[in-house]
Amino acid sequence: MITTPNLTSEVIPGQYWQWRDQLIYYVHEGERHPQRPPLLLVHGFGASTDHWRKTIQGLQADFEVWAIDLLGFGRSAKPNEQYSGQLWRDQLHDFITEVIGQPVILAGNSLGGYASLCVAAQCPSTAKGVILLNSAGPFTETDPRPEPPLWKKAVSVTMRSLFRQEWVSFLIFQWTKRRSIIRKTLLKVYLDPHAVTDQLVEDIYRPSCDLGAAQVFASVFKSPQGEKVDVLLNQLTCPLLLIWGEGDPWMKCRERSRKFHQYYPQLKEYFLNAGHCPHDEVPEQVNDIIRSWVLEQV
Repeated sequence: MITTPNLTSEVIPGQYWQWRDQLIYYVHEGERHPQRPPLLLVHGFGASTDHWRKTIQGLQADFEVWAIDLLGFGRSAKPNEQYSGQLWRDQLHDFITEVIGQPVILAGNSLGGYASLCVAAQCPSTAKGVILLNSAGPFTETDPRPEPPLWKKAVSVTMRSLFRQEWVSFLIFQWTKRRSIIRKTLLKVYLDPHAVTDQLVEDIYRPSCDLGAAQVFASVFKSPQGEKVDVLLNQLTCPLLLIWGEGDPWMKCRERSRKFHQYYPQLKEYFLNAGHCPHDEVPEQVNDIIRSWVLEQV
């Protein structure tokens, strides 16, 4: 019988890989298993490998586990780039081929889920499966939206124009990066307030102080939308597991679930009593689900 270890808040040491002349931070734990593919964990917007600490600790006895900081986040470099799903897809693809050296099961939360889906769908030789936890990403609009009033259109155009102004995005970034605002935001998207620890707040705050972090923030919101999720699902050929924190106020989980089922009906799915980051809020449940599902695939 597999026992779940106590999940602590210790920092897991990592190392750096150079990609396109930029330093990329990653963590590697556990031993390689000939019959089990490695796991690659991909964080969401504003997070880092630190957000997977409980997942790494819970699964490293059974799997080789990797976690990576996407370019622009965590301890990775923050150059002046146009950040997009395509950029992170290429980063993950190259990391899998150059560093890990064999196909993996990707697990991504939020923005990291979208990047993971891009890799699994568009670079199929690198993926044995994909696990999406409250994954982000747009679907194609099948029903035309009603035309908004002229005043709403004008406000929308004005707001988009303002957000493109560097000084505006800089001020917004300076406001949102404050520890008090980070904590308030987390308390809105976590169901269990006890999961919002000082360390979690610090893990998100610390990278926001890095040189270039404000430009990353601005670029993400100015970048064009990437490939639609339904298009990616039509390209996907590997097993898919969805894990939803059903209390997520940012996503309509049941509505998104129906869309995933429409385009990829052979998926497996779980709904948990958690918010936007179930792997951090209810780690034992998520670890058990991932462990069982991966072992079913091999």
